[in-house]
Amino acid sequence: MKKVKVGIIGCGKISGIYMENCHKFDILELWACADIDRSRAKEQAAKYQIPNVYTTEELLADPEIELVINLTIPAQHAAINLAALEAGKHVYVEKPLAVTREEGLKVLETAKAKGLLVGCAPETFLGAGIQTALKLVREGRIGTPVAATAFMMSRGHEHWHPDPEFYYAAGGGPMFDMGPYYLTALVQLLGPIRSVAGLTGAALAERTITSEKKFGQKVPVDIPTHVAGLLQFQEGAIGTIITSFDIFGGSDLPRIEIYGTQGTLSVPDPNTFGGPVLYRLTGESEWTEEPLLPGYSENTRGIGPADMAYAIRSGRAHRASGELAYHVLEAMWAFHDSSDEGKFYEMRSTCGAPRPLPLDLPAYTLDS
Repeated sequence: MKKVKVGIIGCGKISGIYMENCHKFDILELWACADIDRSRAKEQAAKYQIPNVYTTEELLADPEIELVINLTIPAQHAAINLAALEAGKHVYVEKPLAVTREEGLKVLETAKAKGLLVGCAPETFLGAGIQTALKLVREGRIGTPVAATAFMMSRGHEHWHPDPEFYYAAGGGPMFDMGPYYLTALVQLLGPIRSVAGLTGAALAERTITSEKKFGQKVPVDIPTHVAGLLQFQEGAIGTIITSFDIFGGSDLPRIEIYGTQGTLSVPDPNTFGGPVLYRLTGESEWTEEPLLPGYSENTRGIGPADMAYAIRSGRAHRASGELAYHVLEAMWAFHDSSDEGKFYEMRSTCGAPRPLPLDLPAYTLDS
């Protein structure tokens, strides 16, 4: 199958793992990279054997490139997505799809009009951990799912991140930062969301950076840093989620648990690809660890674009789709809207549950 040539825009912290893994997938050819800081793009190109270092405009103008991976900051996601689509490129973007729902819809509508594909992180639900959990849910190991909990409890990022300001600006906060991992996993396991209720708050009006680069600088907090929500899934299950940057003393709450009519399933951290996957059935006092399915248990960022590349060649649907990402984006805003307006939010979008990965193919080769 002919390789799909890829150009990466944005050569920051997350780019390295994408570049490393792009070389591993048979379907991808990493052709070029670009960054607002050209020296950073040159450094990554040298490290990951990328033949071309471009400006963004040069990358989008190169007719060899079919697929753009957009790793810019969230505020630039929609603009770069749209520019790539207008240039006739398929685009895969780091989460979120866009900052606002209006921008997200414009990206999807533009792609549809041009006959192009849009994909979006997180792709961690394609890892062995959540794929194993999905197998247990689908085979009825814990009976019919009736409820779920999801907790992302954190003190925020200013103590370690060199440039944490965007986490506390529009499009940031714990829900927009980490919510995509948790909500995408829940949609994969339980199906699309029907309605949402939320309450939001912020413990501090400003944050003090204690990481080395900007030690002592103050960051204004312009977004909620604690978001608590309820979800009604279309198939009937009820979910509870908390994402927070206001947990200053740590927490022992589980990442995700699914509660069924015959038992409980403990789902691994949705920001990882591996396990453990545990379950405890009615009447049992101990957890049982389920062996992980063969597949991707290490950090395999880049599997989403690879799956898209096979979809480009074969015409099948890709798994980390723009429609899934938009459904999650709408839900994230729904928690904030519900809190502001004091009422339930009825979801307007929906999406199909992504197909499980096939189990009988060599590593770094996906079904065509």
